[in-house]
Amino acid sequence: MKEMTLTVTLCVETGGFVDGWQETSDLGGITTKGDSFAELDAMITDAVEGYFEPPPRQQKVRLHIIENPTFSGSIPVLVICTL
Repeated sequence: MKEMTLTVTLCVETGGFVDGWQETSDLGGITTKGDSFAELDAMITDAVEGYFEPPPRQQKVRLHIIENPTFSGSIPVLVICTL
């Protein structure tokens, strides 16, 4: 099972989230943003599916959150999205 890790930062200008991943072979990468964590999740799914077209694509996406945002009173340590 393949995994990839995207770096997530808080956007100071919008209060939303920005994530990024750089391909190691200099073929480009993925950058998305969302005003909420739910929107960011949907944008990541769409970007990963589009980047790895045609499949096979990454089966797990790991998010490395640079700052500790608060989600409903809790701070996530690690979030894994399964596509």
